[in-house]
Amino acid sequence: MQKHIEIADFIVLDPVAPVAVATHGGRAKCLQRLIRLEMPVPKTAALSFATVRAIAAGERIDTDALMAHFGPAPLVSVRPSSEDPDWGGPGAILNIGMNEARHAEFANLLGYEAADRLFARFIQTYAVQVARLDPDMFEANGDVTEESVSAMLDAYEEETDEPFPQDPARQLADVLRAMARAWEGTSARLLRQARGAPADAGLGLVVQAMAPGFGPAESGSGVIQFASPETGLPQVTGRYKSQSQGREALDPEAQAAYLTRDPRGISLEELCPAAFADLIRFGGICRTRLREEMQIEFTLDGGRLSVLDAVRIPRSSRAALRIAVALAEDGVITPEEAVLRIEPRSLNELLHRQIDPAAPRTMLADGIAASPGAATGKLVFDSATAQSYAARGEPCILVRRETSPGDIRGMHASVGVLTERGGMTSHAAVIARGLGLPCVVSARDIVIDRKDRAIQFKDGLRLGEGDTVTLDGTSGQLLMGAPHLLEPALDDAFRTLLGWADAARDIGVRANADTPAEAEVARAFEAEGIGLCRTEHMFFEADRLTVMREMIFANTAEDRAASLERLIPMQVKDFTELFRIMEGKPVCIRLFDPPLHEFLPSNREGMRELADALQLPLAAVTRRVEALAEFNPMLGMRGVRLGVTMPEIYEAQARAIFLATIAASRKGREPIVPEIMIPLVSARREVELVKMRVDAIAAAVRTEMGAEFDYRLGVMVETPRAALRAQDIAQHAAFLSFGTNDLTQMTYGLSRDDAGRFMNAYVQQGVYPEDPFHRLDFEGVGELLRIGAERGRACRSDIILSLCGEHGGDAESIAFCRAAGFDYVSCSPFRVPVARLAAAHLALSEGQ
Repeated sequence: MQKHIEIADFIVLDPVAPVAVATHGGRAKCLQRLIRLEMPVPKTAALSFATVRAIAAGERIDTDALMAHFGPAPLVSVRPSSEDPDWGGPGAILNIGMNEARHAEFANLLGYEAADRLFARFIQTYAVQVARLDPDMFEANGDVTEESVSAMLDAYEEETDEPFPQDPARQLADVLRAMARAWEGTSARLLRQARGAPADAGLGLVVQAMAPGFGPAESGSGVIQFASPETGLPQVTGRYKSQSQGREALDPEAQAAYLTRDPRGISLEELCPAAFADLIRFGGICRTRLREEMQIEFTLDGGRLSVLDAVRIPRSSRAALRIAVALAEDGVITPEEAVLRIEPRSLNELLHRQIDPAAPRTMLADGIAASPGAATGKLVFDSATAQSYAARGEPCILVRRETSPGDIRGMHASVGVLTERGGMTSHAAVIARGLGLPCVVSARDIVIDRKDRAIQFKDGLRLGEGDTVTLDGTSGQLLMGAPHLLEPALDDAFRTLLGWADAARDIGVRANADTPAEAEVARAFEAEGIGLCRTEHMFFEADRLTVMREMIFANTAEDRAASLERLIPMQVKDFTELFRIMEGKPVCIRLFDPPLHEFLPSNREGMRELADALQLPLAAVTRRVEALAEFNPMLGMRGVRLGVTMPEIYEAQARAIFLATIAASRKGREPIVPEIMIPLVSARREVELVKMRVDAIAAAVRTEMGAEFDYRLGVMVETPRAALRAQDIAQHAAFLSFGTNDLTQMTYGLSRDDAGRFMNAYVQQGVYPEDPFHRLDFEGVGELLRIGAERGRACRSDIILSLCGEHGGDAESIAFCRAAGFDYVSCSPFRVPVARLAAAHLALSEGQ
């Protein structure tokens, strides 16, 4: 076994040196692994986090002893080695040790051109990054010559009142101090904390013998990788430049060679086939032994290959997924590790169109990123116009001050939604996520002129209906024009990874789906059923809306029932289709929830049209609209309160559900067992009254149709009282589904549609750690969930517990639900894959 050389200040790397990522950083540890794999790594020494902190504090290390390990005329580079390469660090400094004596030596060995370039590069880097001098004074205009090198030396002396340092050990000491202090600087610390680094993150430094890259053929430098950073597919990419150092080959202006044979120009494979073959072999070794696709930085010195570094290749989200799956399928890593390598939130980039990162962006406004993805379309300002654009095949972006259920058809016809008001659980946000539409709410610094159909922006720009914009729901930005978009990437690798995730997770994932189209998406994303079907959205189609309004204007229960009778066949069709799409998986249908005024027009023109349609006097329509108006509709006549006071509404819905159950079960499939959910419950007696009527309808349908069926009746827990009295409510409920959107509103006394106006200020000032509509409030709302779950289970040990608010797609909220013993979570269809992967991460991390 080899022995390592150890000095208090540094460690010279060899196969057994005591180097760890936690003490010396990832680059140092990777270089040691390359040495163990017998790759031609130049002599390297590593400085620990503690040593670098001491240097930053003003202590000096024995750089004479360090330089002695690199020979009598050392030439070295220094590179950062942080614990995580994504945390960044100071730039590498090359050619430390260059001085007038080495310049003369290199001039004899390599010629003046190479010697001048080596010395000029070091003077330039040292002056700017170490001495902090003006970069403009050290720019080489045109070719580097002996005269330009001399001019740089004179400029340095003039600015610092001392000659350029000639002692390599002094040069190295100055470089180490500059890099250590750069890491400890305020701006650098804030930048890496923004990237997820802890406040006390350490930096190691790696000192490595230079392989000059200048000299006899073939000499130069390059970078090679073996998978595409965009797609993750196997592909040798990179560049090589003769007579160069570092990463010069990647400069777009560089006259670089290709790596593999290419008809467009010379390649490394032709220039130095032996070195190219070694690099291909090293790439394979890295993949199998380091268990990752690596990017190798290399130099050639007269045809002799040196491997300077290997780092994890940069990659898009789609490339990361394909690489992880390929490594697992080849047996390099386990499927479980492949699952853990993919961040759940990164799936959003695969599920939706995204703006090409390379595309130029001209931002018009920004707001809350309420639903991910990107879309380009023409501005429209109402649902009717959106539908007319869609009929012509023209994509459009629907702009509203805020949306209401009456905008559903316009949202369906649009490719994106922008609102001036709202938050993460506002109507626009929830529906857009269900439809998979990009959505930005609470857009700042815009004024919507509804009369002239235009948007006025802060800088004075004004865009009108028909102008083209792009909405980025991932970043929360509205952009000018039509930047290039990348298509979704739902390929076999995506499905394979999620299959592995399903095998690991231990909590169910359903989808919130209100229409057959949304159910199709949920099925395609392999949701385990529908956890929330909001039936009110079925009534906003034109033919149904008229019947709904007739029902609202009916004067007696009998007249209301007659109007509802016309809606039953339409709902039977909808429910039958949902059951068919879900193929026997559970479907939880929420009974009618919104206040009736949402189905009525709010302006004079709309009321006049309604009066014509119903053949009523305008005054009668106006009186009815005013009579249904409420000071606080969220807390008014809605949900179970409608079901108790107008029982014919829930009776009609129950009949439609049961008829659809029989129809779907007759088609040769296993019997359907629908789940019927009562919304906005706050008292046991409400459940008893609804259950009595639903049971009666079930008995009547069984008799009329001569068919048997089963069903489950449950409660949507969305009032604090329902959570606190769960032991009473559970007596008549097969399941409790916690609707955290409304529960958060009622617990906080916040309107989810208006909270966006001040939520950023609250979060920034630490009032709330996060928007409670975006991240479940574990202390307040979470306490109600725990109480409700415990008391519900105490009453009925077999009761099913679930969460069906928008928090169901959030990883931390899923973790809370697992810990509380919930059976499943339910979220928007396009968040189902994210939830499946997040749940798998939790189970696998817990098992480690």
